[in-house]
Amino acid sequence: MKITVDIDCTPEEARQFLGLPDVAPMQEAMMKEVQDQMLANIQAMDPETMIKTWMPVGMQGLEQFQKMFWGQMTGGDAKDK
Repeated sequence: MKITVDIDCTPEEARQFLGLPDVAPMQEAMMKEVQDQMLANIQAMDPETMIKTWMPVGMQGLEQFQKMFWGQMTGGDAKDK
């Protein structure tokens, strides 16, 4: 014998019937926090700020970066050159 029961209710009604807590306010608060953190990180990703962070000051830093890059590409050690 096989019995099938179909229940037509919203997720909120099912949650209340089963006695589960309403987590919507907590989810909204967490999403707001995540959004605030993402916006703060996006502002830190300004191209000028990123270049200043990645590169040492001046052209000497750029030259060192190029030597390291070419050393890696050719398989040699950039310090030997």
